[in-house]
Amino acid sequence: MTPLRIALYQGPGGVPSSTADALDALAGAARRAADAGARLLLTSELYLTGYALGPAVHDLAESADGPGARAVAEIAERHGLAIGYGYPERDGDAVFNSLQIIGPDGRSLANYRKTHLFGEYETSSFRPGTDPLVQADLDGLRLGLLICYDVEFPEAVRAHALAGTQLLLVPTALMRPYEIVPQTIVPARAWESQLYIAYANRCGPEGDFTFAGLSCLAAPDGTVRARAGSGEDLVVADVDPDLLAASRAENTYLSDRRPELYTSLL
Repeated sequence: MTPLRIALYQGPGGVPSSTADALDALAGAARRAADAGARLLLTSELYLTGYALGPAVHDLAESADGPGARAVAEIAERHGLAIGYGYPERDGDAVFNSLQIIGPDGRSLANYRKTHLFGEYETSSFRPGTDPLVQADLDGLRLGLLICYDVEFPEAVRAHALAGTQLLLVPTALMRPYEIVPQTIVPARAWESQLYIAYANRCGPEGDFTFAGLSCLAAPDGTVRARAGSGEDLVVADVDPDLLAASRAENTYLSDRRPELYTSLL
């Protein structure tokens, strides 16, 4: 099976002055990703608006088919690649921290609402999602969706592995001093659950936060196939289904599980 090339866009740093600026930067990243042969571009958590918004996040939230989604769809279709982007999603009176995947044809493939909210800002600003397992298919590859803090729960990642996810997409807004997450936890999750994890972070100062960067693609064999630095970056790497199959055949965590012993987890 042909590998799928993915690009991770880490940037731009800081809160965008407008959603239009974020979309302009996304269009440039999509062009560079397509030129590099990527079929999928992943951006950071709350990419369209910036993360450190406080109460303003409610004013900027929009529906899953709102103007932001339509603009991303136009960029995806123009460059012939799928785009995963973070945004604040409004659904009635509720606001969710969401990730939407738009296909190369401009149609939505999936929309996920973050289930594990981090810290007082998120818990006071967003409603937690209730669907832990959202998937989509792209070029014969099964994609799974999580956001930032979600990936730090091994149960969330393992659920995806058991449901057939091959590439887990994780836009994030990881602050310093938690660099242990992209450096250690994300590669460990890829190894222990035998899947690829694409982790796309924000970078630089934003409000009271300084984001760590270090976006990466972690492979099921324990290696990191691409790693960004601490500033704005676009990194490209391949997700190889054949390597995944070989790794799962050699590392039998999934088939060696004994779920009857784990009932206390429920």
